[in-house]
Amino acid sequence: MRFLTLRGLAVALIAAVVVHGGPAAAQQPSPPPPDTAPQLAPPAPEIATDVRISWEVRNRFRLFRDEKDFNRHLAATSGRTILAAEQTLAQETDGRGWARDMVTRLCLDGAGRILETCVRDGVRESYLAPADHRVSVRLTGAVPTDANCAWSFEGGDGPPQTLTASCGEDVNLRAPAGKTTTVTVDIASPNGPTRRAIGAIDVRDLLIAGLGDSIAAGEGDPDRPVALADDGFCFRNYIGTGRSEYFRPGRIGFSGDKACDGGRDPGTNMAEWARLSARWLSSPCHRSLYSYELRAALGLAIENPHVAVTFLPLACTGATIEVGLFGAQAARELNCGGSTTCPSSIPGQLVQLRDILARARRAQPGRGLDLIFLTIGANDIYFSGLVSDMIIQSTAERVLARRGGVISTVEEAQAALDKTLPANFSKLRAALKPLVGGRLDKVVFTAYANPALSAEGTPCGAGRDGFDVHPAFAVDGERLRKAVSFVQNRFLPAIKALATCTGGVICAPDGAMSFADQHQAAFADHGFCARADTDPQFDRECFSRDGKSFADNPVDGATDPMACDLGASEFRAYASRARWIRTANDSYFAAMTFPEGVSSTMQPADLHDATWGILSAVYGGAIHPTAEGYAAMADAALASARNVLRLGPAAEPITEAPLAPPSPQDPPGSIGTPDAPYVPAPPPR
Repeated sequence: MRFLTLRGLAVALIAAVVVHGGPAAAQQPSPPPPDTAPQLAPPAPEIATDVRISWEVRNRFRLFRDEKDFNRHLAATSGRTILAAEQTLAQETDGRGWARDMVTRLCLDGAGRILETCVRDGVRESYLAPADHRVSVRLTGAVPTDANCAWSFEGGDGPPQTLTASCGEDVNLRAPAGKTTTVTVDIASPNGPTRRAIGAIDVRDLLIAGLGDSIAAGEGDPDRPVALADDGFCFRNYIGTGRSEYFRPGRIGFSGDKACDGGRDPGTNMAEWARLSARWLSSPCHRSLYSYELRAALGLAIENPHVAVTFLPLACTGATIEVGLFGAQAARELNCGGSTTCPSSIPGQLVQLRDILARARRAQPGRGLDLIFLTIGANDIYFSGLVSDMIIQSTAERVLARRGGVISTVEEAQAALDKTLPANFSKLRAALKPLVGGRLDKVVFTAYANPALSAEGTPCGAGRDGFDVHPAFAVDGERLRKAVSFVQNRFLPAIKALATCTGGVICAPDGAMSFADQHQAAFADHGFCARADTDPQFDRECFSRDGKSFADNPVDGATDPMACDLGASEFRAYASRARWIRTANDSYFAAMTFPEGVSSTMQPADLHDATWGILSAVYGGAIHPTAEGYAAMADAALASARNVLRLGPAAEPITEAPLAPPSPQDPPGSIGTPDAPYVPAPPPR
């Protein structure tokens, strides 16, 4: 039996009334007919034609961890040449160099190797394949001062990111890499209609590698120069006439034995001496932030606000095509500072580059090189041997240097230029081609400059000017003349023909590289013998034209090795000067390198050994460009890179139709203003 509850009875009665009607139902008025008139959408905002959406990538030279380092170069370089910027930075630092602090804030380890991930401006990123880029967006043009802007950014897989802020504020966000982010902003002014501007953010992440030898690496210009002591340090001489020892400035802070008669000191003193070395981006390769390759890549980032530049610095001092690019080479120095283990051998640069590209493609399929900067060939024809032949005069030193393979002649260089270099260059071209997708024009070969020309375009003169840091040094006029003629008339034209497939060099189709040599004419006025009244005071007063820069008396030399009234610590490696080429004096005063990677016949017995004396004066970059010289090279390389990459001033177009307004149920995204910056979630481990 089914029971009906009181509640059920009430419901049944109500239902009966509704279905069958009744007195009460008959007296109810009929409901009004539904409103069938169409509902009109609110009018779309007007298009704002007097404003535009402007955006830029923040800290877009991705080798820099800290945005303040990028901004420093941005302020010095914007609208100017790299050379002009270098001269400004030199003045701002009183010639001490801008890189001395930046070298510790890079996406590299202490040995100069690229980090897999890097904490940049507080955010952990993949260096080789970033997931997103930090971007700053703003309105430019006739922006109302009293208006509020409702921003919407759509481009990721999730809902749009939204924010309302004063129209005068910049908005910061992280734009997804490899995707276009659509930007919509509604400008609401108290005294006018709401207007809309639309734009798009599309970051171009350029992957650029730097390959080559000492000129490509930045040899001669340590990021942090050696700190010079004002008192003397003793070196022994090789067997010869006259006294058997001489004094030169030592390293400040060294507490070990500074005299030659203190016995052998291979242990503690060696370690302390190494700890006080000059600092390099990569000590094993003497690679530097002053490298023209790095400065040109940085220049691309500075002048193109819509790109990010991921730079791969791989060039290494001493590299040849066979030993250095294809095969491993010995390290220049073994002191990498801190707890970093410094490798004694450096893998071939092409081996390193292939490995880096493989890692990048695993993280981001399809990622490839956009550009390669390259300078190579000088070591293949024994250029450093020509320099040694030119400046080593003493018979004892020449015999030892010849035995150790340090000296070579113009005739030997010519033979290598005729027979060895062309075949090796052809092999290199074939190896590079697949790395740049078959387009060898993506390889920007930047030529060497002749380092020994005077202002009249003739060879520098003979003598000890700039080369009296070692008693055995003096420029031999005849050997210099032969070397200058060989470089100018044979080597430079030959290397250009090899790179550009001209002058009888036969290449496969599309085998020519891009080529930069616009800097060569300027170097003709800035060889190692150039002097000017505007040179630093120390150079003018302490580096004698007559080769009498240092105290002859060993008693005086032990306490004050300089013949002038200034202390050695007053030398400024990065002051602007007429010469763009390091002399042997410059090399010693800037780097004072005691190279561990020399052959066994050249290895010293202790810090005062005669071998250390001669090598410390040249292995830190003698006859290599100064920072100003590298900056001039960077300007030439940058001009060629612009053409290859088709980069120029960017403009943000204004669209002619508004997008649909954001859906009101979409949650606001995570973006920020300068006072409330966006902080992303950490990437998955």
